[in-house]
Amino acid sequence: MLKRLEIAGFKSFARKTVLDFSSSVTAIVGPNGSGKSNVAEAFRFALGEQSMKSMRGKRSEDLIFSGSHSAARTNRAAVAIVFDNSRRLFALDFDEVSIERAVFRDGTSEYFINGSKTRLRDVQELLARANIGESGHHIISQGEADRILLASPRDRRSTLEDALGLKVYEFKKQDAIRKLEKTEENISHVEALRRELAPHLRFLGKQVEKLEHAAQLRSALAQAACEYFSIEDIYIEKEKFRVAAAEASATEQLAVASAELSALEKHAAGDAQGMAHLRTVRAAEAALETATSTRAALSREIGRIEGALAETKKRAHAVTQDPYAKVPRADIAALHDEIERQAEDVSGEPEALAAALSAIRVAGRAFFERFAVSKDDYLADEERALHALEEEREMHTAKDAALAEEVEHARMALARAREESIAHDEAGREGQRRLIDLAQTQAHAEAEVARLSVRRAEITHLAEECELGKQDVAALAGPAVLSYAPRMDMPDEPRTVQETRRRTLERLKIRLEESGGTGEDIRREFEEVSEREQFLARELADLAQSASGLKALIADLDAELAKHFAEGLASVNQFFGEFFSLMFGGGDARLILEEPAAVRSDEDAEDSNEDAHVRAVDRPGIEVSVHLPKKRVQALMQLSGGERALTSIALIFAMSQVNPPPFLILDETDAALDEANSRRYGDMIETLAKRSQLIVITHNRETMSRANILYGVTMGGDGVSKLLSVKFDEAVAVAK
Repeated sequence: MLKRLEIAGFKSFARKTVLDFSSSVTAIVGPNGSGKSNVAEAFRFALGEQSMKSMRGKRSEDLIFSGSHSAARTNRAAVAIVFDNSRRLFALDFDEVSIERAVFRDGTSEYFINGSKTRLRDVQELLARANIGESGHHIISQGEADRILLASPRDRRSTLEDALGLKVYEFKKQDAIRKLEKTEENISHVEALRRELAPHLRFLGKQVEKLEHAAQLRSALAQAACEYFSIEDIYIEKEKFRVAAAEASATEQLAVASAELSALEKHAAGDAQGMAHLRTVRAAEAALETATSTRAALSREIGRIEGALAETKKRAHAVTQDPYAKVPRADIAALHDEIERQAEDVSGEPEALAAALSAIRVAGRAFFERFAVSKDDYLADEERALHALEEEREMHTAKDAALAEEVEHARMALARAREESIAHDEAGREGQRRLIDLAQTQAHAEAEVARLSVRRAEITHLAEECELGKQDVAALAGPAVLSYAPRMDMPDEPRTVQETRRRTLERLKIRLEESGGTGEDIRREFEEVSEREQFLARELADLAQSASGLKALIADLDAELAKHFAEGLASVNQFFGEFFSLMFGGGDARLILEEPAAVRSDEDAEDSNEDAHVRAVDRPGIEVSVHLPKKRVQALMQLSGGERALTSIALIFAMSQVNPPPFLILDETDAALDEANSRRYGDMIETLAKRSQLIVITHNRETMSRANILYGVTMGGDGVSKLLSVKFDEAVAVAK
């Protein structure tokens, strides 16, 4: 129930004014321009009206008292409506509920519920649950009696839904739609995040697959390393022990051979008799060699002399047989060749011929001078030469005989020296053989020591490489891979098998290095991104479920809205017909749903930004069909102004009967009524007052007579509206 209205600084009510509504019908009267219609606008203002046109203003500042020559302007306008909530009309646990709105000159508005600041939305939802809709169907301002008739079918439907109290469903639906839109935005956002995350997740997945492969390689490497290094360790230890033992044995053998060899060499160096025999043999050999060489040279000389004797004897015999034999054939041939050459050089000129003859004479003279000796002289010379050669041969032959004897003596001396030396050496030959054997033993021992030293270096190098290999494997597969149990014995296999194991180990190391190492950062990132993707997937599933639930809720609300709207429409039509017949003394009026084609054309005319979920369900508008008792009309526009006003009043009253609002404000809706219609109007007011409080602003005497409380509004010279509580006769006078 409406208890009171408090106005301060709103329009012409500069000072705080309070109107109490303790009866079912309250009338507000006053002359034109007194500000009585500002009371209806104060109600609109407090209930959250946003249209300045509905409150006869252009700006928020127009709602604030602007002052006059005797009253200062105010900077704030405030209106509060106080309700009795003892029956819990409002969903608040208070017996009294105050709804207040204030506006400032900067255009800002503030809303309060029981003094607590709140939002316009909260005010609207609170009022909607009390059947006080934002369409303002319960407030009929001056000149707006036929507003509902002139409205579009869709607006007319909205007004009817508001009057039927269906705005609660609309608010729930709008909340569900906003939540659905937000949910769909979140779904799009989550899907975008998943799409953005998917390539990176796939990339990380491939990397993790590589890491899993690397883990398998690491396991294989650990197994191969354990097997290889355990065998290599025992092999190195056994080789170190074997080489050390062999090296010690060879060193000892070398030392023994060297000591014995040194003793034998010292004994051989102290044998002077053997050296004397050796020198004697060597001297005899040298003497024999000298004698032999001298005799050989002498034999060669004897051979030469015998050759010369033979040649001399041959020439002497030739001279005896041929007187010209003393001229050698070679000399004759040479003389012949010189004469031929000179003949060839002779030319036809006398000088050349003379020179050639002169040369021939010289050659011939020399030839004849040489061989001009007589034959006897030549033979005598040959005999002397032959005698000299024979004497020389005899002398050399005697020397050769002496040398032959000397050679024989030298051979005999050498034979004796050798016999003596062999007799002496026979005793030391056994020592010489021992000396050779010891030298060979020493050489072999030295070679073995050198070989073992090299092998020891190789083993040391092999151990170092083994340690480096362990470090590499530990770096790739972790230090735990080296915690293997040592072997107690070597496997019975060729060394080449261990070499095969080493190559396998190297290949595994290379493959593991190429795989990129352990990659714990990648694995950790993959787990984080996977968890993020799973969270988004769950979030998306929750959002999809929420969206599905919201769509189901919207469908249910649409179904509930359609059901209650159909029931309400039937009830309104019943009362509409009754009130219309009462107002016009007959006839009929009904509200009719539009045809589907008209619905679509009307929707197309609406704002294109209307929510898609609202348009998802066809909601046809409302048409008004009237049948006057004595007049045929085809359209509402054919009705007169008074007829439209009566029809609108009948419709408003009918809606108020179906779902009565807490209060109904009628601002001069009876201005165009004649006396008979005024009585009918008054009867309907009394009927409506049984279910709703009525505040009527009127000049009509008949309407005043139906009110329980009368307020008069006047305005003085200061331009400020004042409120008076008056009696019926005073009210009639004030209204005039």
